[in-house]
Amino acid sequence: MTKAELVNAVAISTGYDKTTIMNIVESAMENIKKSVANGDNVYLRGFGSFITKTRAKKIARNISKNTSVVVPEHKIPAFKPSREYAEQVKNL
Repeated sequence: MTKAELVNAVAISTGYDKTTIMNIVESAMENIKKSVANGDNVYLRGFGSFITKTRAKKIARNISKNTSVVVPEHKIPAFKPSREYAEQVKNL
């Protein structure tokens, strides 16, 4: 499902116009991105959590040059589904 399809489905189920729903979806996504970028976790009960994970420092290989490269510790955004949501997907 694309963002446009999501907006369309929400507009149909709620009766609001698509531009209003698009603004709401865009605002929600922007606020989630800002919160996670600031190191805060976003918890959506029944859906899941948007969190920041820390990847440890490691040594990687540059295969084309046959050299080792040190990848420093860094943070990445991650999504952890709720238990109910994970079960729902598992039972498809």
